[in-house]
Amino acid sequence: MSPLLELMQTRRTTLPKRLVEPGPSEEQLRQCLAAAATAPDHNQLLPWRFVRIPKDQRGRLGDALAQALIERDSGATAEQQAQAREKAARAPELLLLVVDDDRGDPEVDVLERTLSAGCAVQNLLLMATAQGYGSALTSGKGLKSRAVRELFGLGPGEHAVCFVSLGTPTRAPQGRARPGAEEFTGVLGAPET
Repeated sequence: MSPLLELMQTRRTTLPKRLVEPGPSEEQLRQCLAAAATAPDHNQLLPWRFVRIPKDQRGRLGDALAQALIERDSGATAEQQAQAREKAARAPELLLLVVDDDRGDPEVDVLERTLSAGCAVQNLLLMATAQGYGSALTSGKGLKSRAVRELFGLGPGEHAVCFVSLGTPTRAPQGRARPGAEEFTGVLGAPET
């Protein structure tokens, strides 16, 4: 088996609450972001970006997540709001992935921009895995909230897609069966079976 395929097959999601210190060093994070930069990018639009959320800003993010909950549910309890705030503090390293519909050439479709962002995230996750770190992508309705959009200064064409959490797993993530190529590959003109 090739080392690259082995690396891809060992990458697993580790829930942010199971990611602890140490997180990637500054140099390791730069390497992860350099890997992200190798994603396919038609016309070199760079239609995505990562926003790093340092530990001293996690309280602000937690407040925005609690406010996002209240925007959706005005009856959210204090306990539910505390749980929303706590999500901001889980992983040692936290990034937000943002996709920009409007940057550069308007002929490049938003789906292509989003696909480029997905490739960037996968490259980042694979580099983190190669460095021995666990990772997770998390999203949710809160990313579309006014509170979160304002916190990150998102423009009208920008979308907060997901958080990327990185850190040391407290335990090895469980493996799961992956689909075989035949389960998601077809041949044009071939009869369906």
